[in-house]
Amino acid sequence: MAKTPEQEKRCGFVALLGAPNAGKSTLLNALVGAKVAIVTHKAQTTRTRITGIGMFENAQLVFIDTPGIFEPKRRLDRAMVKAAWKGSEDAETTLLLVDARRGLTDEVNNIIQGLKRAKAKPILVLNKIDGLRRDSLLAMMQELNDTGLFTDTFLISALKGDGVDDLKAHLAAQAEVGPWMYPEDQIADVTMRLLASEITREKIYLRLHDELPYHTTVETEKWDERDDGSVRIEQVVHVQRETQKGIVIGKGGSMLKLLGQMAREEMEAEFGHRVHLFLHVRTTERWADDRAMYQDMGLDFVD
Repeated sequence: MAKTPEQEKRCGFVALLGAPNAGKSTLLNALVGAKVAIVTHKAQTTRTRITGIGMFENAQLVFIDTPGIFEPKRRLDRAMVKAAWKGSEDAETTLLLVDARRGLTDEVNNIIQGLKRAKAKPILVLNKIDGLRRDSLLAMMQELNDTGLFTDTFLISALKGDGVDDLKAHLAAQAEVGPWMYPEDQIADVTMRLLASEITREKIYLRLHDELPYHTTVETEKWDERDDGSVRIEQVVHVQRETQKGIVIGKGGSMLKLLGQMAREEMEAEFGHRVHLFLHVRTTERWADDRAMYQDMGLDFVD
């Protein structure tokens, strides 16, 4: 008896693991075919688990973009690393993304040891292969595969899209037969409020990457949908010191105005309707120890 289209559907859960700045968020966006995770040139941009949903023929692939795994020093660091490992535990397939320009660093080796302890069988994805010599890539592949951990290896450039379709096809073929978990046209499993916060946080990183340290977060305090289809959003940019507040605001409010304009334009493109965005800056010295902040970011509050 021939299988019905419903029976032929496949669904797979895939976690993206790696050291900071390996290109996980860029790969997630490439696999989904739309921007669902913020991308900057700064390490440790992703703080929480962002779920992106990509389709490949009859397979729905649910991708879990995790924070970069590094040696945690603060409460926020520990929460991010815990979220990353939890993402791998919850997925059926794990991709270990390695920056090909850096190779087998101590951070990558620590992740490999952690995956071995978890008895995981990940797929190795060497990213950022642009411009690297073939003999160097082959030597790096050999060194990493000598760990005995990986089932398959893919060479890609997430930024340019090279090799991404082959990787996606492989993941689709591995997905188990079963119903899709999300509507076919859904590309992310993240609240609009969190996505709005992430968009504004990305603009802060892009514009103030030299002046402002990582201890900044954005909270969407109010979200009011109007009768004309527009939405009024009020956000608070939390900084830890009064001097940082002045940097975000800028002379005569110029920087805050620019950040607001950049964030609003992207929100309107993402949400498909007009956005009225109001940004406020607040000095909150211990926001990284506020349990409610972690809940908003989708992270566990850890000791």
